[in-house]
Amino acid sequence: MHESFWGTFIISAGVLIIGLIFFMQRVTNTSEQNYTLIKETTQAAMNDAFDYASYMNDGKTIRINREVFVESFIRRFAQNANLTNTYEIEIYDVNEYPPKVSLKVKTKTSGVVANEEIDFDFTNQIDAILESKN
Repeated sequence: MHESFWGTFIISAGVLIIGLIFFMQRVTNTSEQNYTLIKETTQAAMNDAFDYASYMNDGKTIRINREVFVESFIRRFAQNANLTNTYEIEIYDVNEYPPKVSLKVKTKTSGVVANEEIDFDFTNQIDAILESKN
């Protein structure tokens, strides 16, 4: 009888620990996925917004178009974002010359632990500069 209680305890603890590991892995993957998505999307949107006309005029001026950057960033981010999360995008600094972008993405996600829903808020911020090889 004593051994059966220990067996039940070990099996219950194992199931609880495995559930906790899956939950923490999901939370960690959400944060890492958001950072990589923001970094890659910002880089691609800055390349899309590159103003070739001003660069062709003098060969030295590197600038981006603000409206094209915002449109491209939001379109690319929406195509690759996880639909189960809620996102809030704040683009608070876009310099056309020299090309610099600062933005913040807030993510809300939730998980269930022991029949209780827990909400998590992640904030990823990035400052990007478009560089060239001149």
